[in-house]
Amino acid sequence: MNSYSRWASEELDKVKKKIEWVSENNKYKLPYTTDENGIYDNKADKNKEFRIDDGLNWWTNGFWAGILWLIYNDTKDKKYLDYARIQEEMLDPCFDIYYGLHHDVGFMFMPSAAADYRLTGNIESRKRALHAASLLAGRFNEAGGYIRAWNDLEGCDTRGWAIIDSIFNISLLFFASRETNDPRFAHIATAHASTIASAFIRQDGSSCHIVEFDPFSGERLRSHAGQGYKHGSAWTRGQGWALYGFTNAYVNSKIEKYLDTAEKVADYCLLKIADDAVIPADFDQPKEPFYEDSCGACVIAGGLIELSACTKNRDKSIAYLDTGYRIIRKIADSRADYSSACEAIVKNCSAAYYCQKHNESMVYADYFYIEALYKLVNNDFKTWQ
Repeated sequence: MNSYSRWASEELDKVKKKIEWVSENNKYKLPYTTDENGIYDNKADKNKEFRIDDGLNWWTNGFWAGILWLIYNDTKDKKYLDYARIQEEMLDPCFDIYYGLHHDVGFMFMPSAAADYRLTGNIESRKRALHAASLLAGRFNEAGGYIRAWNDLEGCDTRGWAIIDSIFNISLLFFASRETNDPRFAHIATAHASTIASAFIRQDGSSCHIVEFDPFSGERLRSHAGQGYKHGSAWTRGQGWALYGFTNAYVNSKIEKYLDTAEKVADYCLLKIADDAVIPADFDQPKEPFYEDSCGACVIAGGLIELSACTKNRDKSIAYLDTGYRIIRKIADSRADYSSACEAIVKNCSAAYYCQKHNESMVYADYFYIEALYKLVNNDFKTWQ
């Protein structure tokens, strides 16, 4: 066991101690963020008024189950299996609601249902994951070679929109292709990944957040700023989606250009990451006000650690692993809350540069933080591959 693994193993002991009581409190919730008292909210709370793509259909609703499956795979404690299954069953009405589901079904069902099936062989979980994969494949626009991101938004034509987050969601299509022995899912995944590589990744390795295509001709029309500082800037969580997503695309497909793209994005990130390893909300944001995104930090770190095992360049492998470790170490040392005062772990997250609140908690920040720690101890289970 190397020094990274020893440290990560000690940090995971703290994680497991906290998740033991947090899981008890939230076994009947679909949590996203915590309130002023440190208590997780519940996206499944039907006493609230939600948009059709909120509530049960909220895009992060698979990550709490994903955390439970990571802990279960380590501890083999059946209560985490039971709690994760509750999460899956809570998502079943999503398929009946239908209208609120979009390209993020990969985030919803890969760390929940697909993880359950892969770890336990549960046939109902396989069915859920394949159902979601079929919905994702149905969003493919053949003319443009892209998967449509969101459904109709009031006052905005999104038929031609794809977003960088989607490169992560296609892991569900690769899973479906393997499970059904049907190459159609993988064909869509690789067509989409190739479009993202050519239409989103800039010459310097930074990424657009949103690209708009003509939904009839497939022509690339323009890009949009999305959740970053401004048009043309580099929203850091988007860089993480690109870096880690193309790494997953390479591992799932063995197509070399996806590895090259992942390295291009990673090299850009390494040039931008400060010595203190604190990740801003956008790499191009002004010095003041300074907005941090620990969630983006965890995604970037996990991608770098995964990419370090894939690259064929030894010097890059060392640099990627070392930087991924430094970022996660920074989170653990000064952005992680293991107390009983808050149910979440990772602090200082930003959903977007211009969001009303900063320094929030987010369940998927905790997921990617815990996942990165397991990568450092060479965990055998890969959620996205």
